[in-house]
Formats: sequence, structure tokens, C-alpha cells
Amino acid sequence: MISRITGKVLEKGLNYLILDLGGLSYEVFIPACVMQGIDKSASCDGKISLLTYHYHQVDQAKSIPVLIGFLNQVEKDFFEIFITVSGIGPRAALKALNKPISLIAKAIDEGDLVFLKSLPGIGEQRAREVVAKLQNKVGKFGLMQDRSLQEKTVAKDIAEEALDVLLQLEYKRSEALGMIKKVLEISSPVNSTEELLNLVYKQKRLK
Repeated sequence: MISRITGKVLEKGLNYLILDLGGLSYEVFIPACVMQGIDKSASCDGKISLLTYHYHQVDQAKSIPVLIGFLNQVEKDFFEIFITVSGIGPRAALKALNKPISLIAKAIDEGDLVFLKSLPGIGEQRAREVVAKLQNKVGKFGLMQDRSLQEKTVAKDIAEEALDVLLQLEYKRSEALGMIKKVLEISSPVNSTEELLNLVYKQKRLK
């Protein structure tokens, strides 16, 4: 049983990585909710360490070993509890988990069938089964600080601070919002208010 794998990223697809372990390469499937943090978790030389869920997929009398990777134990724990729902196997869970885990957990706890049905491969009946099986069991996952949500919050805070500065400099609100939006469209991500304002200044000089 392979429980962890560390290697250099040779190839990155929409839902998989090819890792080189010193001449031996492995394909590791990655849920979308995990893939968002892959780049930041890799070292400067391209190496990354993943916890893995290892199983054998039976297909036409063949048993194919499959690895699904996670950046931490909490992500793996959520995956493992998610596949306890009847009719949701590892492949289905890999496809379904395309939104932040905290939001999925919140939807389960609140019985939000509309949100759950928005997950790929989860229809009305399956959404009801997820709620029936997991409601009141996923509270800790709702506390996760998901990467994509953190990044959006940071970007929003930076944009709001930059807007306040531009308004103090007597730009019209509509003009300031337009300049900020234009910069973020071509320069995202921006890591600080100062960086954003410098980019706004440079963009304005190019006009």
C-alpha cells in the first residue's frame, strides 16, 4: 500500500500529476480542490510530497492500481469519509470534489441540495444520500481555510485598500474601480496594496 509519494513534477494535467521518483514515474490523480494548492506546495526544484489514497480499479477483469494525492491529512480524511456514501467510489469522488472542501462540508451540514447537485456527477438522489450519510459528521472540515477562498479574500482586501487611496487622491470612484479592475485582469495575482497602486500608476502612464 502506497501511503505517501515524493517526487519531481514532470507533467501537470487538469486532474493529475506525473511524478519522477529518480527514474521511475508515477501518475497521481488530484481532486480539483487539492490541485489549487499544488504549485505553492512544490519546492523550488519542482519536488512535491503527497499523501496518497491507493486502490485498485477493476476494469474488464483487469485490476489497475490508482493513486489519488492530497497535500495534507485533512483533505485525505474528507475524501475517505465522502466515499463512504453509497454509490460514490474513489473515481466519482475525484470528479465531484471540484469546490473548496469547507463549502462542500457546509452544504452537507446545512442540507443544501442545490449546492451538492452542482458538484460533477452528483444528482438529486445522490445529494440526498450524501446529506443522510454525512450530515453532522463533517463539522471539522467546515473550518478549513481553503486556499482559493483565502486568495479571493486577500485580493478583495487589497483592492478595497487601493480604492480608498485613489479616492483620497480625488479620483472618481468609477474611474478608480476601472483602473483597479484593468490591472487585476492583466496582472493577477497582486500581493499588496502598494504593488497594486504601482501597477495602476504604470498602466496610467501607458495611456
